[in-house]
Amino acid sequence: MRIKPSPTGRFKTLLNNKSAMFRDLIYQCQIGSRYFNAGEAILTQGKALEHIYVVPAGRVSMSILAANGRRFQLGEANCDDHIFGEMEFFTQTPCQWSVMADEQMQVDIICIKKLTEHLHQQPEMLFFFASALADDYQDSLEIYTNRLLHPITYNIAYDLLMQQQESPSLCGFDKVNQEAERFGTSGRVYRRAVKTLTDRDLIRKGDNGLEIVDEQALKAFLDTYE
Repeated sequence: MRIKPSPTGRFKTLLNNKSAMFRDLIYQCQIGSRYFNAGEAILTQGKALEHIYVVPAGRVSMSILAANGRRFQLGEANCDDHIFGEMEFFTQTPCQWSVMADEQMQVDIICIKKLTEHLHQQPEMLFFFASALADDYQDSLEIYTNRLLHPITYNIAYDLLMQQQESPSLCGFDKVNQEAERFGTSGRVYRRAVKTLTDRDLIRKGDNGLEIVDEQALKAFLDTYE
């Protein structure tokens, strides 16, 4: 979630009117800042949550490792006052995801105890967490559903279309193995799926990654799965 509330949703007017108060509340609980280098973990899967972290700016990636050794990458986020650890803060469980710094960045450290006390005193601020977590849940569920119920060729094509049409909150990677993990598969299977789409002249490999060749043809391809 971000400190700045979403411009949509049932409580958008309330959240917008009180957004400065929410930011003040978060930073009243700050106990310091820390620099992270690229490749350092901000949160580590399976470890107890010690603090909540705010990333004012910088790129981070989120992944989860299964017991069989397979990794699922959720994607890379360009942070703009993003909060990490809020889910575990409420559930009081170990970190579900690993959050990695993908470049050097300064991260603000928020005290869990202080935040708990402030929320007891200002329970209306819980609307910010509830609304943001609901948005994140729906976005994540859409990703998981597509990965589970559609073949990888569909998911690659659909992802490219969404990346082009919207300002995505999560972006892809420039390394094949990380991209494969983002689609829940191996590098070999990912390459084969990309080849299927390039052989049909739907996409091509450009200087900055995969590109759409013919948007209408790509939409028609996706429609065959409906």
